[in-house]
Amino acid sequence: MMRYGSYCDDFYVNMNLSTEMELPHNRETVLHFFEQIQKKYPTMRNFYCRDKGDFVLEEDKDRGQYRWCSIEPRRICSGQVNPDSLDEALEQHQHILNLAPYTLSVSPLDCEALDLLFGFDFTYRGNHNQLVAEALGVSPALERLAEIPGTNVINYEPSFTLAIDEECRMQCRLSIETRTNAYQIRTGDFPEEQLSVYLTARQYGSLGSEATFIETIERLTEICRETVDNYVIEYVLQPLARAIALK
Repeated sequence: MMRYGSYCDDFYVNMNLSTEMELPHNRETVLHFFEQIQKKYPTMRNFYCRDKGDFVLEEDKDRGQYRWCSIEPRRICSGQVNPDSLDEALEQHQHILNLAPYTLSVSPLDCEALDLLFGFDFTYRGNHNQLVAEALGVSPALERLAEIPGTNVINYEPSFTLAIDEECRMQCRLSIETRTNAYQIRTGDFPEEQLSVYLTARQYGSLGSEATFIETIERLTEICRETVDNYVIEYVLQPLARAIALK
């Protein structure tokens, strides 16, 4: 397992390319796109259509380590769960971005947004919101509020977004998603659920006349790597892991 996976129970790297125009959904085009992916990754052999009309190609999920790709009406998605290396996951995303212009007629001009997500899941049986507040703390203005006797934190999902450039077209967002509800807190019956940390770098809008999808995803990768290595591991992932271990 790669280094990032050692800080959580599951680590994954997802890429989403959202388009302004609808993607082609005719039989020949969709099958040709997925056939080109399968040529490079032969173990991606599970093909199906969701109820909403999304098409998906994925590997078997039994091992807990798998690739997947999907076509939605206006979005191409790609992901790898628990990859052996970060470079392996990024190679998959780059391959799909290389295919998209030729197989799905996607132009850099048609780009609504291109984003890369590093996801970290922690399995925890308990109040996720309380755990996040204890592990990461709250802002000084809210500390006393969180200390009111006899209360429970039922919603605390901090997020923080930074603009990377002056035009705010490239952004980086850290967010935490909890999956504890009021019923579970009221009854004290907590199932094992995934507490998720997401670090997303996103490029908004059409790409420049000389920019490519590959160059853009490489820049987003650089942002994600630097942010995770310099901030997220020490100040988010490790505190959460310690807090869960002490419960």
